[in-house]
Amino acid sequence: MTSAALEILGLGLGILGWVGVILACGLPMWQVSAFIDVNIVVAQTIWEGLWMNCVVQSTGQMQCKVYDSILALPPEVQAGRALTVVVALLGLVALMVTVVGAQCTNCVRPGKMKSRIVIAGGAIYILCGVLVLVPLCWFANIVISDFYDPTVPPSQKREMGAALYIGWAATALLLFGGCLICCCSCSQRDETSFPVKYSAPRRATSNGEYDKKNYV
Repeated sequence: MTSAALEILGLGLGILGWVGVILACGLPMWQVSAFIDVNIVVAQTIWEGLWMNCVVQSTGQMQCKVYDSILALPPEVQAGRALTVVVALLGLVALMVTVVGAQCTNCVRPGKMKSRIVIAGGAIYILCGVLVLVPLCWFANIVISDFYDPTVPPSQKREMGAALYIGWAATALLLFGGCLICCCSCSQRDETSFPVKYSAPRRATSNGEYDKKNYV
């Protein structure tokens, strides 16, 4: 019963991580403008994401524009698009596989096959966490390098946006949830791997007493 509860907990964490990846993918706040010159009057803030960039005025108005050309995008943006879309699709596959093999469902008979299906679902969640970590760290490395590079003009320096932090939190949920699902499934398989032996019922003799062979 405990393993089933932990398995459901791992599935819930995996779903939250999957939703977090989709949210981070759609948000335009992967990079935000950084103003480090005290003489500059900040009149607008620039957000740059995987699919669009937005300009937020000091009055509160926001204008967003979708990128015109895919091939003209930087390699980190193209890789971020591809990997986040792949993770979104794999997360859906992991959800269906885990639900099919979960202990609380009857889609598959209890046994080794059921445990293997759940382990496969947990492994897909872990793979999703590893894949989405690549563009997040890539973007963070570029932002930090450009920020401390003296040759980059201050107007082109960027800071890490909220989407990166949401993506890292989603990665942690995916990895932890996938590991929890795999561990619970492995422990459940070890418990059910031992054969259960039943003793034959004692048979009574013709005079109503039990045979002495039953006690030997």
